Amino acid sequence: MTKTIRNRRLRYSVVMIAVIALVAVFVIRLVDIQVVQAASLNELSKEKRSIPVTIYGTRGSIVDRNGTELADSVNRYNITTAPRLVKEFEGKLGGTRVKDVTVDQALTALAKASGGDVATMKKSIAANPKSDFAYLVKGLDVKHYEAVAALGIPWIYKEQQASRVYPTGATTGNITGFMGTDGAQAGLEYAYDKCLAGSNGSETYERGSDGVQLPGSTVTTKEAKDGGTLETTIDSDLQYMAQQTLASAAKDLQAESATATVTSVKTGELLAVADYPTVDPNDVDATTDKGAFGSRALTATYEPGSTIKAAIAAALIDQGKSSPTDQAVVPYSRSFPWGGTIHDSEFHDTENLTLTGILRDSSNVGITELGSRLTAQQRYDYMQKFGLFEPESAIDYPGQPSMDYGSSPNWDQQTNINSMFGQGISTTAIQIASIYQTLANDGVRIPLHFVKGCETADGKTIDAPDVQGTRVVSASAATQVTDMLQSVVTGGTLVGMKPISGYNIAAKTGTAEVAEGSKGYGSQRITSVAGMAPAEDPQYVVTVTFTKPQANKWSSGAAPAFRTLMSQVLEKYRVAPSTTQAKTYPSTW
Repeated sequence: MTKTIRNRRLRYSVVMIAVIALVAVFVIRLVDIQVVQAASLNELSKEKRSIPVTIYGTRGSIVDRNGTELADSVNRYNITTAPRLVKEFEGKLGGTRVKDVTVDQALTALAKASGGDVATMKKSIAANPKSDFAYLVKGLDVKHYEAVAALGIPWIYKEQQASRVYPTGATTGNITGFMGTDGAQAGLEYAYDKCLAGSNGSETYERGSDGVQLPGSTVTTKEAKDGGTLETTIDSDLQYMAQQTLASAAKDLQAESATATVTSVKTGELLAVADYPTVDPNDVDATTDKGAFGSRALTATYEPGSTIKAAIAAALIDQGKSSPTDQAVVPYSRSFPWGGTIHDSEFHDTENLTLTGILRDSSNVGITELGSRLTAQQRYDYMQKFGLFEPESAIDYPGQPSMDYGSSPNWDQQTNINSMFGQGISTTAIQIASIYQTLANDGVRIPLHFVKGCETADGKTIDAPDVQGTRVVSASAATQVTDMLQSVVTGGTLVGMKPISGYNIAAKTGTAEVAEGSKGYGSQRITSVAGMAPAEDPQYVVTVTFTKPQANKWSSGAAPAFRTLMSQVLEKYRVAPSTTQAKTYPSTW
């Protein structure tokens, strides 16, 4: 009996010990879960139900001088899902009654509302069926997104992002540039990316076990910041006119490419910078000419030809080495001791021309005879002060030539002569426009520019260019050259151009040979006209250039486009007509 009692007590003790041990294990595990691992487990639990979302900072706009948007950002929506949650559900699917909706029915309705493809959606889901993220359709506009949202599919989610649009399309595509999948690719988008780009923020929301977002669970973890607004000096209406005029003329002339610029004389602001061909930033792939991705007016170098002669004439007068009526005996050709020869574009007997007549007839021989009164260094210095041989200081634009020529000319004897009629030196269309802005502005050069600055989201203006003017030649020298250039229109190389009724025009033509590497100069030409109006008080400078025209290889072919564009400028800005006769000097003696 005693032994039986002892055995019973032993079993009881063993059971009690086992129970106490088991309770101890549970207590220890409970403490471990609720105290020791509480923070990490809570965080792990949160991660399983908290969904991070990027908040995109809106990229800033690019606007013209009147605030018209040239580039803007609009909301677009990507539709995502968690493949592991994709299943049949009860819902209206955009209808009026609740019903059982299969996955196939949901995807079919989603494709119809979004314009997406069912097969593509299924492939995306099947790629990793146990994952929490997959794209179903991308880039929906607001209208299509609202149609998708109205379906009420519980396992789809939105991902909002900004998409770039260009309201003026190809009209200003050469200036704005465009965005690509890797960010800014060209133009002002690229040059001012730091100012335009917004900074992204983030938020999280909690999702229940059924995959539906929990109301009121959204928490912003980082605020997004919008980009700045880039303000340009471009007049988008005039830009459109310039692009249309240029494209029409280039096609008529069968030119390989062409440029046009319009400059406000008193401010140095570029009101239009047109290129042919040009790119539509809304459809970049449609442009096969990679050279059209930017602006040739800013990036393409060429030998300017006779448009440079106005700068040589101004330097001569400024130095007191010549005057509008200075006399020269001008044969058709001229030979030099080193064996070089130059000649005028058309044969003529030896003529008695003044400096005015030399500009009027665009005589290569004549300008070199008088221009040689200046040293090579003097001429080089003046060209540099006019804006040649160095980058455009007030223009930030990708692809501009460095043009770092140093402080002294590195010319051989022939180039020293040829440079006076624009051969053997390189310029851009913008630099030629700068020469004529300087002459039109009483000899004061204002760096040409087409960006005013960038206004940041907090109202500060940054990236404003330095447009301090500098004197290049005296006001008297500039005025005399401007007056002489009126003879080019009234009786010189532009005499065939129909006058612009009521206005005195001062202009110069250029017909430059195109170098073909070691072969020298070939038969191709670059033709141009640069001029200002009204000549007695210039307000605007217009330039046009045509590369390798086939229908007319002379500068006379460029004249109609110059006349049309200048007429549009004078009319648009309501410039008062001239009240005096064109001032002319004797061209011969």
